[in-house]
Amino acid sequence: MRRRVVITGMGAITPLGHSPAELYHAQLEGRTGVGPVSLFNARAFPTNFAAQVKNFDLGGYVRDPQRWENSGVNTRFALAAAHQALSDADLLDHNKIDPARIGVYLGSGEGIQDFDHLIPLVAHTYLKETNQMNAVAFSEGGLKKFHAGREYEQELHTTTGHVAGYFGLEGPNYNCLTACAASSQAIGEAAEIIRSGDTDLMLTGGSHSMIHPLGVTGFNLLTALSTRNQDPTKASRPFDFQRDGFVLGEGAGMIILEDLEHAQRRHATIYAELTGYGSTGDAYRVTDSHPDGRGAIACIRAAIADAGLKPADIGYINAHGTSTQVNDKVETVAIKNVFGEAAYQTPVSSSKSMLGHLIAAAGAVELITCVMAIRENTLPPTINYEFPDPECDLDYIPNTARSKRINHALSNSFGFGGQNISLVVSRFQK
Repeated sequence: MRRRVVITGMGAITPLGHSPAELYHAQLEGRTGVGPVSLFNARAFPTNFAAQVKNFDLGGYVRDPQRWENSGVNTRFALAAAHQALSDADLLDHNKIDPARIGVYLGSGEGIQDFDHLIPLVAHTYLKETNQMNAVAFSEGGLKKFHAGREYEQELHTTTGHVAGYFGLEGPNYNCLTACAASSQAIGEAAEIIRSGDTDLMLTGGSHSMIHPLGVTGFNLLTALSTRNQDPTKASRPFDFQRDGFVLGEGAGMIILEDLEHAQRRHATIYAELTGYGSTGDAYRVTDSHPDGRGAIACIRAAIADAGLKPADIGYINAHGTSTQVNDKVETVAIKNVFGEAAYQTPVSSSKSMLGHLIAAAGAVELITCVMAIRENTLPPTINYEFPDPECDLDYIPNTARSKRINHALSNSFGFGGQNISLVVSRFQK
């Protein structure tokens, strides 16, 4: 018999608040985390706004915040959200668990970029007459200016290592970076590790920030970001006819997954059960989903089947819902293909309308929203939905939260590169 996997702890650091409760209730109120970029001077960029984490103090979560002064915000956000989740699950005391039976699986983004030293050095060593870098001068300057610790922090595995080391989690340790699907994939794979019996618990989720000059430049070059600079709070408008791109966000979401019998033995609070996981690849294009939604369709079907459910059993869908023309149309196509006529009776909303797109961390934060919706019997809205799109004709819970008791929620995450992940979370039933 397959081991059942339940959620016994949650933590979140987001543009809408620094806990799962703050995150969720801000969404019910339809608040937005979007505003002008303050982390660097973005006035010359085609997009000069984002959804930033505000008033964050790592010292509220760890004993020695100065230890992490050379770490990127992805690590700092992850440490804070992990502390919340472990504390929520009553797992900070190692006398209560075997540390070798709790692992870490994150979908965490790249680390710190040392722009303060890199940009001046590039400018100083660039030879205009030959349109080349003076490699010798660059290496000499780099050895003097760059910080060894910060160089190490650029590696993708450092966040998982820091989190495991700080909290003494000695089980399996993994990180994946499948773009916008990363933390959802991490959660699904972490559940599989527990199902296999290799661990009893997993700290899983993701952390990311791309609100820096390279991140904004890259997404502008891909024409993926909204350029609604005159009205940024209205920029993220999933499924709306006037959508013109997504809004960059940042933050972290962490959950504790646990074998049900293990959780019951230690009398843990059980928030919900992770019942379904689906994973597919579009094998199509880097930035576009297949227009027929084939990867998303297969992924959603797989997650619902893994949960032992029928599409009609799903009471709410937290959509990937990026506010791009392609994603929102294709996701709608996929939902209608899988759900048939039931698609029109199944409420759908996008947390990204308020949070922006947390990239690698998005899926974990959105799954936390699903868990809260099941427990609180209220579904968050899609804000900024003003102009219906004939090609996006489902019930997107426009602008106002809705009271509804649901037993099963579907969370979709579809990443650049064609990675598709769907998760099903369910009301816990003994």
